[in-house]
Amino acid sequence: MKSKLFTPVTFGPLTLRNRTIRSAAFESMCPGNAPSQMLLDYHRSVAAGGVGMTTVAYAAVTQSGLSFDRQLWLRSSIIPGLREVTDAIHDEGAAAGIQIGHCGNMSHKNICGVTPISASSGFNLYSPTFVRGMRKEELPEMARAYGKAVNLAREAGFDAVEVHAGHGYLISQFLSPYTNHRKDEYGGSLENRMRFMDIVMKEVMKAAGSDMAVLVKMNMRDGFKGGMESEETIQVARRLLELGAHGLVLSGGFVSRAPMYVMRGAMPIRSMAYYMNCWWLKYGVRMFGKWMIPTVPFKEAYFLEDALKFREALPGAPLIYVGGLVSREKIDEVLDAGFDAVQMARALLNEPGFVNRMAREDRARCNCGHSNYCIGRMYTIEMACHKHLNEELPPCLQKEIEKLEKQ
Repeated sequence: MKSKLFTPVTFGPLTLRNRTIRSAAFESMCPGNAPSQMLLDYHRSVAAGGVGMTTVAYAAVTQSGLSFDRQLWLRSSIIPGLREVTDAIHDEGAAAGIQIGHCGNMSHKNICGVTPISASSGFNLYSPTFVRGMRKEELPEMARAYGKAVNLAREAGFDAVEVHAGHGYLISQFLSPYTNHRKDEYGGSLENRMRFMDIVMKEVMKAAGSDMAVLVKMNMRDGFKGGMESEETIQVARRLLELGAHGLVLSGGFVSRAPMYVMRGAMPIRSMAYYMNCWWLKYGVRMFGKWMIPTVPFKEAYFLEDALKFREALPGAPLIYVGGLVSREKIDEVLDAGFDAVQMARALLNEPGFVNRMAREDRARCNCGHSNYCIGRMYTIEMACHKHLNEELPPCLQKEIEKLEKQ
């Protein structure tokens, strides 16, 4: 069977040169919540490496949606800087996407400027902070912020937006019974829990018009008992398609409850703590990190079994696979199973030119060792693969990486 990998694929008004997409993994390259030369250089390198589209990670639709200091906040003042990023991507022949979202309870007043908001009030242990449930009258305004973000993305030269409706962020917090304990029409039944997603998507699709592609990242499972399972999330997928989404990115996990279900493997606790500036947080992570962030074993294409259920349940729907792809052989297998495109992050951080190499080598495989060092450091400084650092790593971190890569 001839490989589909290097054939064009279309999502709404956008056609990609091949079926690879750099997924919206947080780069931590936006000090001051604005694009940097580092962000531009990284996405240009991935675009030059042959990817069909590269996605700039998580851009908050409001200041209250920021979860990290070095994260994009999509606003008018940063449009010229973002236009430089999209121009660089387009110059290399790739499309430019941007993920838009709101972190909900996954923040702290020191970062987002207000008491974090969510579907319901409560306490987020991972920030740690108290959380305020949103008032019903606030929801339409928040939905309009998503629509405004689409218009800003267009102005900045992006070809597509990816609405973040998974991983335990705000839309996901409304969808999941774990975080949604509302007693009004936005809580209770799945139909009610989808209402906030509905009004967001209506604003997004209205703003997207006929010239912006709209992808949605969603959970197939939350990844823990008491969270959403595929029986409900397949219904969510159907609703998103009815609302006009041009493609669904099938993911899973809940950052505040099952973070490594999203990424798999172990969190490098020593590396994570090493880069933290706050002494008590550094100490807390060293002491309790392994308990708070339990390991979930990595295997190649770890979401494929769940994704195939969606493929079967949604014949003809535009579905994008993401999760643990590091080889041409497995990517071909996923595409042959009926998925329209694939997303990758760690493989392209390890080797920005991996797509071009796959075009030359049928059995190309990147040499990511899955230590997750890149993730451990991104909470404080920019995401980077330990194999491409300019500085020398201290022996304690080298030892941790070697241990994790042998597992």
